[in-house]
Amino acid sequence: MPLIKARSHDADDDPVAPDTAGPADADTLLAAATASERRAAVHALEDSVDGQAALCRRLAIEPSASVREAILAALIRQRSPAIAAALLPLLRAEEAPLRNAAIEALAEMPDEVAPHVEALLADPDSDVRIFAGNMLGVLPHPRAAGWLLTALADEHVNVCAAAIDGLAEIGDPATAAALEAVPARFPGNSFIDFAVRVAVRRIGGC
Repeated sequence: MPLIKARSHDADDDPVAPDTAGPADADTLLAAATASERRAAVHALEDSVDGQAALCRRLAIEPSASVREAILAALIRQRSPAIAAALLPLLRAEEAPLRNAAIEALAEMPDEVAPHVEALLADPDSDVRIFAGNMLGVLPHPRAAGWLLTALADEHVNVCAAAIDGLAEIGDPATAAALEAVPARFPGNSFIDFAVRVAVRRIGGC
């Protein structure tokens, strides 16, 4: 699932500034007036640990789509446990585009995300567990299907729905029995019944 897209530009952009940065504070550089200046700051800062931390902070408040894309691309290139840990709180963001961007970025850091998955699936906030299930469905990690089976046992119907969707993408026939057991836990829920049938058919379990 590629994240980096053709670069889009904001209507009021100035020409892109040179990719240079002095000793000025990273947060100040990333708060420059124009999107082109902020994109230049992203490229100037991404190679330093302090700069990467500033990029993670900026992502949550950056209003320009093109700058957010540049930040995400930079963070993916520089992936590290610290970057993954800084992005995980964005799963709690109220803004869906920000959450989705975080999920896309985290999905490109499977080894860095892996130590956090069990805690995400046990989070008291059902929304976090749902978004963790969404992420696992696109996470290229050998344990992703097993983690989704854990999510499938969740008592919250929407967490189970996210796990069903994920297993429909990355599950195999060995997961069919666990999927087929879910509708009995939510009797009368036609959506769960339908989603399970679709998932089992897709993974070749019947």
